[in-house]
Amino acid sequence: MSVPRTGERTGPAADPDPRRWWGLVIIALAQLMVVLDATIVNIALPSAQRALGISDGNRQWVITAYTLSFGGLLLLGGRVADLVGRKRTFVFGLIGFAAASAFGGAATTAGMLFAARALQGAFAAVLAPSALSLLTTTFTDPRERGKAFGIYGALAGSGAAIGFIVGGLLTEYLNWRWCLYVNVPIAIVAVLGALTLLHDSPGHPARLDVPGVVLGCGGLVAIVYGVSEAEPRGWTDPLVLALFALGIVLLVAFVWWQRRAPVPLLPLHIVRDRNRAGCFLTMGLAVIGMFGVFLFMTYYLQVILRYSPVKTGLAFLPLTVAIIVGSTQISARLINRVAPRMLMVPGMLLASGGMVILTQMTVDSAYASEILPALLLLGLGMGLTFMPVFATATAGVAPQDAGVTSATVNTSQQVGGSIGTALLNTIATTSGTAYVAAHLTDPGGRDLVTREGIVHGYTVALWWAAGIMLLAGLVAGLMVTTRPPQHGVAARSTVPESVA
Repeated sequence: MSVPRTGERTGPAADPDPRRWWGLVIIALAQLMVVLDATIVNIALPSAQRALGISDGNRQWVITAYTLSFGGLLLLGGRVADLVGRKRTFVFGLIGFAAASAFGGAATTAGMLFAARALQGAFAAVLAPSALSLLTTTFTDPRERGKAFGIYGALAGSGAAIGFIVGGLLTEYLNWRWCLYVNVPIAIVAVLGALTLLHDSPGHPARLDVPGVVLGCGGLVAIVYGVSEAEPRGWTDPLVLALFALGIVLLVAFVWWQRRAPVPLLPLHIVRDRNRAGCFLTMGLAVIGMFGVFLFMTYYLQVILRYSPVKTGLAFLPLTVAIIVGSTQISARLINRVAPRMLMVPGMLLASGGMVILTQMTVDSAYASEILPALLLLGLGMGLTFMPVFATATAGVAPQDAGVTSATVNTSQQVGGSIGTALLNTIATTSGTAYVAAHLTDPGGRDLVTREGIVHGYTVALWWAAGIMLLAGLVAGLMVTTRPPQHGVAARSTVPESVA
């Protein structure tokens, strides 16, 4: 017999909302907008750079400004959702995200675009945890919960790839500004749907943990900023080292304060749970490798194979389809029958295998026979992993902690993506430069050697990504030990903090 978790309605009052699946559409639409905006401007970046006169050294801030503010402010956004009410913060986040997108689309200077991207990330930090916690409290039946999280996991995993497709289409047939303007109509539809379809209990009045906000968010921003600066400056640059040291000191102080704060920003019992901590680590490690692939394959397809923006976006479509299949047709069907790690571990092994195949690519690799199989394996593996990570990390959480738990899952995803992009790009650049220096003996062959050096750098970084994926599988296998949801006693024993 299944033991009801705290926060789930039971008895006669537990009749589900007949419009809950339409509510899922709205939640999924908002989540898709947030996730794809991390990559939708990638393909448009060369056009925006030319239009606004952005230097090569500063163009990274179009991406980094978004991930920095998003990853650094997610814990605050999650706690605000718990205190104010998830529906209110969901609508507020949608309106703010749309306004920031319109501001960015109308940018006339590089500074305006960077500021708009930072604002997008800040409002996404409010929107994303509200969306996930609304999903958690809307679907309490185990079977429906599996389907709902399958759809959510598919969007979380494939949204970045969808961003490449949409970005390619908008850039080629309209212009780069529409990669930002497109969020406005999406947000309007989502706001109207949220006001009509979504329901939520009132917030939990309490003081906001201001010292926790400063220490936790400051520590995350310092580390992510340090990693982003390691690419142009080098890992031993004094500023990079200072940022890492500051980030570590702030996070240590954050943990110390959370043990003493009357209303902590991140209740430590959330991360003390072995299964939940394992999910956070698995997500962070998995996304490090995945975001690296997005970066490398975009440049590989456009610069090395000379694909157009639209063709490049479409080349990611099989990856997107594989993630959706893995999440909705495999994980969602098995999540109530097998332990979560029985999905996560094979998922990471498949994804790592896809990475290994990509390490064999050359300057003239054929897409159908050498790139496509790797993308399919990677997508299937990520789909198998994302859905049980989201479902397990948020299961059995007390209602007042739903938002901050959801935010922690999203934080691990965004921080992992930021670190992965900077880390793997630094490895690729260093390896590529060394290859060109060692092989450029004939000035007449500079173009070929340069292209071979670029691809060599990618393959070296992809070997690192494959190893990180294997580490993610090991973490999932050792730490995520919870049983399927129908094993009520076991499920309850893994989340003692949520038991009244």
